[in-house]
Amino acid sequence: MYAPDFLSGFLLGLSLIIAIGSQNAFVLKQGLKREHIFFVCLFCALSDAILISAGVGGFGAVTARYPHIVDVAKFAGVVFLLGYGLQSLYASVRLSQALTVEGQVVSSLKKALLLCFGFTWLNPHVYLDTLVLVGMVSTGASSKVVFAAGAVSASFFFFFALGYGARLLKPLFTKPKAWNVLDALVGILMLYLAWHLYQS
Repeated sequence: MYAPDFLSGFLLGLSLIIAIGSQNAFVLKQGLKREHIFFVCLFCALSDAILISAGVGGFGAVTARYPHIVDVAKFAGVVFLLGYGLQSLYASVRLSQALTVEGQVVSSLKKALLLCFGFTWLNPHVYLDTLVLVGMVSTGASSKVVFAAGAVSASFFFFFALGYGARLLKPLFTKPKAWNVLDALVGILMLYLAWHLYQS
């Protein structure tokens, strides 16, 4: 009976997160390095679940009434993206060895989750997408709960597919230059997103 609501929520949720962004780039890199993939994917998906639930529950009205909340997140997001972008560009020049699964130094779970927190919760667009847009669209659903379940399911599906599917690219990243290029691309992407966020 509520299948259309679930499908609508799933497709909307998928369309909002499938675009290449700072969070997705980080999940992809963690998947390639095989570092804390499960917890990183789980953190991203649960964060989306919280935000989507809040949006469907009516929190979008709060952000519409108090837009300064989004402005604060915007400033913090620009600073965070600039910092990480410059760090990635530096790594693309400094690193000269392939980061293979067998020989690499694994970063701590705490550091990975803190970075994941920054990419997720310091991105004002995620609030506009989940709290406002998803919240608004859910008003047309017969069951908001089923609609939200569909959107949340899309997040879990996408992040775990991205994190664990990244291993298919492993042969390419046994070459040092591949990691240098990835770091450079990630750095450029972060700086672009910071500039775009600043301009928005």
